[in-house]
Amino acid sequence: MNEQTIIGTALTAMADSVQPLRRAGQFSGEPGCIAEARLLAERFLQQLEAEWFAALGDRATGDLLLVVSELVTNAERHSHGPYLLELEGTDQQVLVTVYDSSSTLPRRYPRDPARLGGHGLEIVHALADRLTAERVPVGKRVQAVFDLTSRRVPA
Repeated sequence: MNEQTIIGTALTAMADSVQPLRRAGQFSGEPGCIAEARLLAERFLQQLEAEWFAALGDRATGDLLLVVSELVTNAERHSHGPYLLELEGTDQQVLVTVYDSSSTLPRRYPRDPARLGGHGLEIVHALADRLTAERVPVGKRVQAVFDLTSRRVPA
């Protein structure tokens, strides 16, 4: 094995062992929890930029915070109980996951500008690169995935 192969193998092993940045918060659903969840997400994104050199920019940050707001608002409104927000990210991707106690999966309504309310999932679907919802033993999990590489603005 030559020196180049050893270095390449070591770098690959090191890259595989690097864990994404993760933060989580549990919220009771009491007044102020949505703002607390947004603050957790804002601090997470700042840390992701500082530690992972993630190129978020104002637009991606705004999109991510809006998605966090919409998902935790839905969890608070429809589960009537505690919910969990998990954030995970690298310089390539950010996952926003919300768990709540309701097993009813969210419903995306057809676009209707005249309808009052019910646009949250429509907004999340428009902003995220992928959106999934599934039942879990304690309720449901809704996850929005943001591919940061596709959002980078060319220099």
